[in-house]
Amino acid sequence: MLQRLAAWSYRRRRRVVVLWIVALVAVSAIGSSVGASFSQGFHLSGTESQRATDLLQSRFPAQAGDEGQVVFAAVGGVRDPAVEARMQALFAEVAKVAHVTEVVSPYAPAGARQVARGGDVAYATVQFDRTAEKIPDATIADIRRLADHAAGEGVRVALGGRMFQEFGGLGPAELIGILAAIVILLVAFGSLIAMGLPILVALFGIGIGIGLVELLSHVIATPDFGTQLASMIGIGVGIDYALFIVTRYRQGLGEGLDPEHAVVRAIDTAGRAVVFAGCTVIISLLGLFLMGVDFVNGMAVGTSVTVAVVMVASITLLPAVLGFAGRAIDRFSIRRARAPKPREQGLWFRWSRVVQRRPWPALLGGLVILVALAVPLLSMRLAFPDAGGNPTSDTTRRAYDLVADGFGPGFNGPLILAAEFPKGADTAVLDRLVARLDETRDVAAVSPATPSPSGDAAVIRVIPTSSPQSQSTTDLVAELRDHVIPDALRGSPVTVHVGGLTASSIDVSERLASRLPIFIGAVLVLSFLLLMAVFRSLLVPLKAVIMNLLSIGAAYGVVVAVFEWGWLKGVFGVEQTGPIAPFIPMMMFAILFGLSMDYEVFLLSRIREEYDRTGDNAVAVADGLTSTARVITAAALIMVTVFGSFVLADATTLKLFGLGLATAILVDATIVRMVLVPATMELLGDLNWWFPRWLDRLIPRLHVEAGPDVDAELARLAAEEEPATVGGS
Repeated sequence: MLQRLAAWSYRRRRRVVVLWIVALVAVSAIGSSVGASFSQGFHLSGTESQRATDLLQSRFPAQAGDEGQVVFAAVGGVRDPAVEARMQALFAEVAKVAHVTEVVSPYAPAGARQVARGGDVAYATVQFDRTAEKIPDATIADIRRLADHAAGEGVRVALGGRMFQEFGGLGPAELIGILAAIVILLVAFGSLIAMGLPILVALFGIGIGIGLVELLSHVIATPDFGTQLASMIGIGVGIDYALFIVTRYRQGLGEGLDPEHAVVRAIDTAGRAVVFAGCTVIISLLGLFLMGVDFVNGMAVGTSVTVAVVMVASITLLPAVLGFAGRAIDRFSIRRARAPKPREQGLWFRWSRVVQRRPWPALLGGLVILVALAVPLLSMRLAFPDAGGNPTSDTTRRAYDLVADGFGPGFNGPLILAAEFPKGADTAVLDRLVARLDETRDVAAVSPATPSPSGDAAVIRVIPTSSPQSQSTTDLVAELRDHVIPDALRGSPVTVHVGGLTASSIDVSERLASRLPIFIGAVLVLSFLLLMAVFRSLLVPLKAVIMNLLSIGAAYGVVVAVFEWGWLKGVFGVEQTGPIAPFIPMMMFAILFGLSMDYEVFLLSRIREEYDRTGDNAVAVADGLTSTARVITAAALIMVTVFGSFVLADATTLKLFGLGLATAILVDATIVRMVLVPATMELLGDLNWWFPRWLDRLIPRLHVEAGPDVDAELARLAAEEEPATVGGS
């Protein structure tokens, strides 16, 4: 199939390129006209916080939407008559904005608690009729404009709430990553044309992929950084996949093949590894549906679609543009051609022999480095970051800091207790509950119970003493659910659910943390079975699984050291340390699993090929490493620079992804592939390829090597149709 697809794409190259251009333009045009509908909320059925949300939506229709804040501070105090007049005018204007149902001013009796004890900070609550992700951009823009107009003359105004979050995006990250990839490809290929082809394929892939992510956001809940994550992965794998194929194509030309033959063989060899790796990434990403969290599903679909588009571009668009390049792919060379050195004199052959002569020191040294990097992993805490981790340029971060300074950090994450009871029931128990809550440790303030219009529900607001993402707040939620509320309501018909954004974040974090080991175990079992089917070995897949765990563990450790412990946080632009968002470890694992499988198959298939030819394990390892090390190193270096450039992004989530993925790829391509793999394979010797006969009969075979003879396939195609003329379609 790949041979036929490659030959068709080569011979119909004009048509293929036009189809890709049309697809890019069409998806971009539709995406820009429809726009995106990103989701910032959590919906996790079966949790207590979701039951509280459902109760509020059904019994408190005026409060069915999300709540924002207009936070302000004045040098002369917020009670200054001039400040009060200005802010009251602002609140009146905000109340007129579409989708705003109520504004509770701190100057009104209902908002008396919204003035800080020091008198220099206050806030007004803004109630919307819908959740944050459904509030129109025009509404947010109007409130921003009014707030900016009211600021000045000693008054600072900031907007709090997730609907006002300013997702800063990537800044120069994408451009820097692409420029770095250009430099590396130019050094690796030494030719401007050869360098440009992987970049072209990657740009087409991510252009269409991002457009599809925006369209899919209308169908499945997708976080607002979904397109940036898809872009990061698309650039990395797109250049990676095209690099492997272009390298094999140039090798074919160097062996005297004509361009069409070289294209078909490149797709039938390197293209097979690309399809295998791409499908593996997609399968592992879609496995995230097992987590049962809507926005995680959105991230999985978005990145999977982008990887799929890039993979298809690599085996269709790339053969077409290679057809236009032909033998001119090495034209505009930036370096003088040199006669190749004998393999035994090459750097990587000599390096392999060094490792093979001293396998135990190499193995132990590599393990010590990986274990040392992974040690911080033991203290990883999973929780969703709050606005305190946003850039200081973000209005929600400024509002967060003002509220924390004036009232305390817990005011940024109130807990909403939703009570339900039969009509006519004695609700005096709610007053006892409020009194009990007021005496509970780590509770800063409690509001009286507010009854619903229907008379069968009530709401109590609880303000923790600690920030939303702190461990103390998590412990407080558990204490309220397990002890305080059950003890206060014992024998009463009243039921109380602890909800609110903070409680929802805690519930999602606990769900993801509990299912993370299951997901990782499933991925590891899948990788073991796939590699066993490909290489007909037990020890090679087992070694690969262990190496994957070590390299990803090292990446987790580095992320914890920087983003939780604060090591080198200034270097990476981390403004506030805190726990790791719970979806990041599983997304990293799913992505890195596929990428490491790519390198694993590329390296081990060459080693197995040499072993089958020579029967000498040591020579096979050295020759296989020599044949693939240059390409793997170049591909890994591109990945590291592309992912590493995302550390420059404004969003902490993208910084985490960028640093974690870059670290894992760097470790995998250096310590694992170039040290641990040759060392362990030298120590195991012929046991690397031991496979019981009974298992060989049970396990299906997966082939990543070339298919039937390329010459025969091209001859058959030539008999079916008139070959395209040079430069034809």
